[in-house]
Amino acid sequence: MNYEGILEFKGTWRNYQARVLEHADRYMADGKIHIVAAPGSGKTTFIKKYADYLVRQGQNIGILENDYGAVNVDMMLLQDVMGENCHAEMVAGGCGEDCHKRRFKTKLIAMAMSGYDRVIVEPSGIFDIDEFFDVLHEEPLDRWYEVGNIITIVEAELEKNMSRQSRYVLASEAANCGVLVMSKVDGVPSEDINSTISYVNSTLDEFQCKRRFGDDVMIKNWDELTDDDFAELMRSGYKLNDFVKEWFKQSDVYNSVYIMNKNVPESKLEGIVHDIFADDKCGEVFRIKGFSRSDRNTWIEINATSQKTEIRPIENGQDIIIVIGSDLNEAGIMKYFE
Repeated sequence: MNYEGILEFKGTWRNYQARVLEHADRYMADGKIHIVAAPGSGKTTFIKKYADYLVRQGQNIGILENDYGAVNVDMMLLQDVMGENCHAEMVAGGCGEDCHKRRFKTKLIAMAMSGYDRVIVEPSGIFDIDEFFDVLHEEPLDRWYEVGNIITIVEAELEKNMSRQSRYVLASEAANCGVLVMSKVDGVPSEDINSTISYVNSTLDEFQCKRRFGDDVMIKNWDELTDDDFAELMRSGYKLNDFVKEWFKQSDVYNSVYIMNKNVPESKLEGIVHDIFADDKCGEVFRIKGFSRSDRNTWIEINATSQKTEIRPIENGQDIIIVIGSDLNEAGIMKYFE
C-alpha cells in the first residue's frame, strides 16, 4: 500500500507502527479486534448496540472492559447483552499503570484461547493508546490479534472548557480512529455539533496532529442506527497519525470517588446528583454512575452527566455509586451521602 501524502511526519516510526504499515492491507481487512475509545460519554450504550449487531451476524463476541479504578460498574450495565455468544471480561485498575498493563495483556491472552471471532476493547483504563498498540504487538498477542477498527465516541455537546491534560487525551484517542461517532445528538442543533467537531480538530492541531474530521463523522440518533450503519462502522478501519507526546499520570487527568453501601433513597438520588454537579467544592465532576436500591427494594441504575440524569430499573445491581472527574474533593462529595 502506498502511504505517500497520507502518513507524513518528521521522525521514525515506532516498532509497532512499522509493523502495522508493513501488513496494513491484511490488518484493515481482517477486523479481528475493535477499540472503542471514548473521550466523551455513551461508550457502554454504544458497545451494547454494536455487540448486539455482531451477535445477530452470527459472531461469537468477547468484550474487554477496562477501568481507572478497582470497581467497574459498566460490566453490570452490559448484562442485558451478554449471553451464549457474547461474554464480557474486566481489567480492574487501581494497581498502577505497569500492573494494569500486565493484567491487560494477561486477559487478552486468556480471551484469545476462548475462540472469539471478535474482541471489543473498551479502553478507559488505558491512558496511552500507543501503549495499547505496543501490547498488541508483543508475543504472543501479535500472532493472535489484528486491529480491525478504532471507533472514537464524542458527546455532541462536548464540554469545551477542558484542561490541557483532558485535551491531550481527546486528541490521542481521536488521532487514529477510523470514524468519529457522535453521541447524544437528539435535539442538539447542527451548529453545536459542528462546534464540537471544530473543537476536536483544533485540539488535534494543538498537539501537532494533521488529522482533521469532516465526512468521517457519524452523526445519527443511536436508536435509529441500522444494520447498514453498523456494517459501515465495520469497514471504518483506523488511521495512523503522529502527534506530540506528553507524559503525565492518569491521576493527573481523572480520578474517582466510590460511595459504597449507602442505600440512597430513590426519591433523593436525582437531587443529590444535581447538587454534586453544581457544587464547585466537589471538583470538576464529569459523570456519576452506579446502582442503588429503589423504594420498592428493587435495583435501579443511575447514569448522569451535567446535562442529563437517567434513572432506570435494572435486574441486578450492587450498592455502589461512582463519581468520576478531575481534582475531585472526596470529603465534599461524601457529605451528600451522610
